[in-house]
Amino acid sequence: MLSGRRLDLLDPTPVDIEMEDIAHGLAFVARWNGQTTGDWPYSVAEHSLLVESLLGKLEPSIGPTWRLAALLHDAPEYVIGDMISPVKAAVGPDYGALDDRLTAAIHIRFGLPAVLPKAIKTLIKRADTLSAWLEATQIAGFTTAEADKYFGKPSAEAKGVRITPRMPADVRAEFIARHYGLIAQIDALTV
Repeated sequence: MLSGRRLDLLDPTPVDIEMEDIAHGLAFVARWNGQTTGDWPYSVAEHSLLVESLLGKLEPSIGPTWRLAALLHDAPEYVIGDMISPVKAAVGPDYGALDDRLTAAIHIRFGLPAVLPKAIKTLIKRADTLSAWLEATQIAGFTTAEADKYFGKPSAEAKGVRITPRMPADVRAEFIARHYGLIAQIDALTV
């Protein structure tokens, strides 16, 4: 990692995970295999920021702990990259097991449960699917009908949300700032 940490992908430990490495990696990993409009690829970091924001729209009373979980929902992709769902399915259960080990280590590193409660995971998945619909229709070339078929019709929380891919350095900085902002909110609740 750029931080100097060495991360064993097969046996990751929380002490080898740094937020700056996650933010940097995710800011340079393109969603949709880079097949998006704009001058910059739409990054996993941008997607993660959107999912966290949408989670707050879906459930306005949700606390910063679960918003942090939403921000980090694709964090393992900072080292294993982003694969479209059909490829993940073709790779099989080994990909899921690797993703689960990395997720657990990341969660523990930042004070989250290794495995999220089912209700929280379901809510984050709703925000993730809504994000995918928005991305598909705004930057990935899907028609509304196609996006509705693959992701379902969007809820009202999607209204007015606009996506414009940005420079990786700007997204990295925003991701880091949002992470530390959520950590500060969590810390304030525990004092």
